[in-house]
Amino acid sequence: MRRIAFLWIGLAAACVALGAAAAFETRASRIQAIKTVGIVSAIGEEMSLTQAGLTRLGTTAQSLPISAWALDELIVQQATRLLEGRLRVQPLTYRRAAFAAIRDSAVAPVNLLRSDPFKELVRSDVAPQGLDAYIVITRARSKLGNGRNVEGVGLAEYRTLLADYGLIHALYEVRIIDGKSFNVIEKRAAGPLDNTGTVPLAGPSGPVDEALGGSAPSERLRAAVVDLITRSLPVTFGDMHLIGG
Repeated sequence: MRRIAFLWIGLAAACVALGAAAAFETRASRIQAIKTVGIVSAIGEEMSLTQAGLTRLGTTAQSLPISAWALDELIVQQATRLLEGRLRVQPLTYRRAAFAAIRDSAVAPVNLLRSDPFKELVRSDVAPQGLDAYIVITRARSKLGNGRNVEGVGLAEYRTLLADYGLIHALYEVRIIDGKSFNVIEKRAAGPLDNTGTVPLAGPSGPVDEALGGSAPSERLRAAVVDLITRSLPVTFGDMHLIGG
C-alpha cells in the first residue's frame, strides 16, 4: 500500500509539473506570436514620502506632485526602444488618470477568480483597438520594514534606535494584455536590482541621503528614479520574454 501511495504521489507531482510546463509554453508561444503592441504607462504623477520604523509608527505617508518629471513619457520611450527590434509599437491615446486610479499589485497575493481590473479599461479606454497586445505599466506595492505599504515612486525614511536609512524606490508592474480577448497573458512586478540595502523592498530601490519633507522633489531624486527605471525595465521585459532570446 505504501508503494502504491508513493506511486500516486509521484504521478500527481508529474502531472502538476507537466501542467505548469504546458502553461508556460502556451504563454511563451502567445508572447512570441505578438507583432503589434501599444504601451500604457501610469506610474509617475506623484511621489510618496514615507517615514517608518520603530520611532515612526504613528506617522502617515505624504505625497508630492511630480508630473513635471514626465516619468510616464520616459517609460513609454524606453519601452518602445527596447521592443522595436522585434515588435511594431503603435502610439496610443488613453486616460492616464484612469489607469493610475486602480490599486492592484502583482507583488501582493492575487485572487485568481477575480477578473483583472485593467482588462475592461484597456477595452474601453485605449485607442487604437485591434493591436495584438497592450503592455500596461502601473504602480506596484511592497512592504517596508515594520509592514507599512509603499508603492510606485517614493522616498522612504526608515528609523531605528541606532540609525536612519533613506531609500528611493520605483515600484511597478507590467501586464501583457491580449488585444483581442483582453485577457492577461502575463503579469510581473519589476524585481529588486543589485542593491541589497538594510531595508530591502520587493522591487527597484536604492539608498539615498536626500532629506524628507522638502517643498519639492529635487533633480537629484528624479535622476535616481530614472536610473532605477532605466536599469530595471530591460530586466523585467527579458523575464517576460518580450525581448532577448
